[in-house]
Amino acid sequence: MAGLEIPTWDPETALLIGVILFEAFVLYAGYGGLERLVGPYLMDLVVGGDSSAR
Repeated sequence: MAGLEIPTWDPETALLIGVILFEAFVLYAGYGGLERLVGPYLMDLVVGGDSSAR
């Protein structure tokens, strides 16, 4: 039957997929943390504070 074969995994391919997933997680967490630290300050600069947001 065509299409039902189980592919064999190359260890280098599995390692590459793991590294890419780890990098994606680190970037996601890093950007989230950076947004929490710098985000309010940048919004105050761009919007001008709460009084002008109305």
